[in-house]
Amino acid sequence: MKILFLGDICARPGRDAVVQMVPGLRTELGLDFVIANAENVAAGYGITPGIAQELLKSGVDCLTTGDHFLDRKEVAGYLDQEPRLLRPLNYVSQLPDGSAGVPGTGVGLYPAGLLKVGVLNLLARTFMKPVDSPFSRVKAEVERMREVTPIIIVDFHGEATAEKLCMGWYLDGKVTAVLGTHTHVVTADERVLPGGTAYITDVGMCGSRDSVLGMRPDSAIRRMMLSVPLRLEPARENVHLQGAVLEIDPADGKALSIQRFDKGYVPPAREPEDRPASQRE
Repeated sequence: MKILFLGDICARPGRDAVVQMVPGLRTELGLDFVIANAENVAAGYGITPGIAQELLKSGVDCLTTGDHFLDRKEVAGYLDQEPRLLRPLNYVSQLPDGSAGVPGTGVGLYPAGLLKVGVLNLLARTFMKPVDSPFSRVKAEVERMREVTPIIIVDFHGEATAEKLCMGWYLDGKVTAVLGTHTHVVTADERVLPGGTAYITDVGMCGSRDSVLGMRPDSAIRRMMLSVPLRLEPARENVHLQGAVLEIDPADGKALSIQRFDKGYVPPAREPEDRPASQRE
């Protein structure tokens, strides 16, 4: 079994590349399942229902997110309606008085031919938002998912390398892969751990390589120099898809290999005329 996991899709340049390239990649690479992190897909901040549908229709089977998943208010209700769009598991789902907490879910089980793929979305805590411990929340969910399938992919969205490595070793032998997202910078430490779990600290991003994490260098430099929250603008040149390709033994869910994925995108001469207005940002 082969799975492609794509790193953080950054704004329209990365989104267009995913929509245009994923159908061909499914055939070219012989993919059985595609996962993409989409928390920065709407102009670099959050995700909208329209954009989520565009990505899902293009051949992406599951969308994960991170700390920016609620940056667009219109997605809140959609999270409870679309099981293929995940938010980090370790947000509060229910308050002590029984009232609703954060919308959506952090886990999903999806068909892939005759098999099922489990996807689990986690948010790290080091230098991140004050959420529940991902370590305390993940174990019970993994045990529940393993009753249905041994193929479980974890998107661990976080800043600190050490925290991601700890999660990789903590889940070694229990899940198929622990794949880091959030920093938008691909790391060169991909490996299969002794227990059969594929690991990489960060899979990179889908967006402009001539950028600062997908955003125009001039706006990012100005924001850094002034230390104020100026709005960043997406960079549009030299767009690449980055991620990881996993080869998996479907019998036991163990990873046979993990390879970094990086492929450039050549945009069409002109944009299709029928793109909905909600998807043009």
